[in-house]
Amino acid sequence: MTAPTQLNPITVEVIGSAFASTVEEMGEALVRASYSTNIKERRDCSTALFDTSGQMLCQAEHIPMHLGSFIGFIPYILAHFDAADIRPADVFMGNDAYEGGGTHLPDIVLAEPIFVQGALVGWAINTAHHSDFADRGHAHIYQEGLRIPPVRLYREGVLQTDIQRMFLLNCQVPHERVSDLRAQMAANRLGVTRMQELCGKYGTETVLAAGAELMDYAERKMRAGIAAIPDGTYAFSDRFDSEALRGELEFSATVRVAGEELFIDIDAPPQVRAGLNVVRTALLATVYYAVKTVVDPTVLPNAGLARPLHVTAREGSILNCAHPAAVDGRITACQRVVDLIHGAFARVVPERVTAASNGSVAVASFNGTRADRSLWVYLETIGGGFGARHNKDGLDGVHVHMTNTSNLPVEALENEYPITLLRYELVNGSGGRGRFVGGMGLRRVYRAEAECRVQVMGSRLISKPWGLAGGGPGANGRFSLNGVEGTFDDGSVDLKPGDVLEIVTPGAGGYGPAAQRAPEAAARDLREGRF
Repeated sequence: MTAPTQLNPITVEVIGSAFASTVEEMGEALVRASYSTNIKERRDCSTALFDTSGQMLCQAEHIPMHLGSFIGFIPYILAHFDAADIRPADVFMGNDAYEGGGTHLPDIVLAEPIFVQGALVGWAINTAHHSDFADRGHAHIYQEGLRIPPVRLYREGVLQTDIQRMFLLNCQVPHERVSDLRAQMAANRLGVTRMQELCGKYGTETVLAAGAELMDYAERKMRAGIAAIPDGTYAFSDRFDSEALRGELEFSATVRVAGEELFIDIDAPPQVRAGLNVVRTALLATVYYAVKTVVDPTVLPNAGLARPLHVTAREGSILNCAHPAAVDGRITACQRVVDLIHGAFARVVPERVTAASNGSVAVASFNGTRADRSLWVYLETIGGGFGARHNKDGLDGVHVHMTNTSNLPVEALENEYPITLLRYELVNGSGGRGRFVGGMGLRRVYRAEAECRVQVMGSRLISKPWGLAGGGPGANGRFSLNGVEGTFDDGSVDLKPGDVLEIVTPGAGGYGPAAQRAPEAAARDLREGRF
């Protein structure tokens, strides 16, 4: 290995910036090389670098939820494969929520070891949501798709064709899957190359030492941020609903600040026979995100930020489920966990917290058969309102918190699928009133042009996104078919040509009393028809 240079703050900062640029470049390569609309248009993917012990060095600013697919993957490989048998150009693939650290089956993870002069120095890893496994049951995970523990897809650069064939045989749109896997391969290869170049420039020992120092720095910043919050115990509860549930469930969070340490306890009812359950890695990713946004958003996205955080949740509950609970729609419940933690922090540092955002991930998953008998699957997740801040209005029609994907452009949607988009607009009156108003939800109306089936998923259909400091709540979301609400069987329905599906996403809560809204802002609300 190249002899290390003197480690100093400037060198650490430069190497940290190189980590960040590498994972962002990996993400761009994945998006540009991908085939399916869910990745090339909606950017439903994430990238990261890990060290040799399975600690995250850096995650790209893509989708917070995907951290849950990463933090258990490399540790699983290290625990189940002989380190001496891991070779350059090996590529591990997996997705399972109970064996390998995944969070739900559509998120396929690929990881490749990084070698420099024959020594393992780290890992390049990415995940991408493969829009497949559609029209499945969600009573338990065995109904939700093919479960893959981390296995070698490539061995020393040689494709294991039997593994790939088995995977593709279980996919509804195999030509998309193989093309997206190749894009994921390209992204990791780029990460490997960039890390090798970095080690060649600064010396491997220096790069590894800088990685360790960056994690220590993230820990120090997180501890300093926690210490600035008054010691105490702060609790918050909220309700959770879904099209897959009858009625509502109550979730709660207790956040205890003790010096530089933070203890978060999450309580929820037992896991359910629906795809709403959350495995521990998904819960951890959610808690880390929610805490970081309040304590110090500038903390580096690496493993160090989690060291002062202690997360507990009853095993077998919906928010820390046990095998074989179904997990496909775990993102919906995770959004409510963010609301819980932000609500608890609002008791002590309300100026750092927004009012509740839409608290949902409105999903429409269409699937059907083309004239040539090939299958098609189209997945879309739709944004909503972002909560008002203590000094600004909330954003309208955006993805919030654990998701960060784009909408599919109308041109791409109608070109690739037998669906016409009739309306796409902000929903007037959906943002909560206040001194600063909550963001508005979205309305998206589809018309089926051929027989197909759709499954919808969402939350805040009964409860409303709460306001803060006297601000009003945001509006509910809803699903309707041909103008009639509640016409879905556990969220699924068959569509005939001409059927119209309407999805309205929730707005967000306002901040402060509406009577304190600036007159010019209130006048603008009237001109724009916001209320």
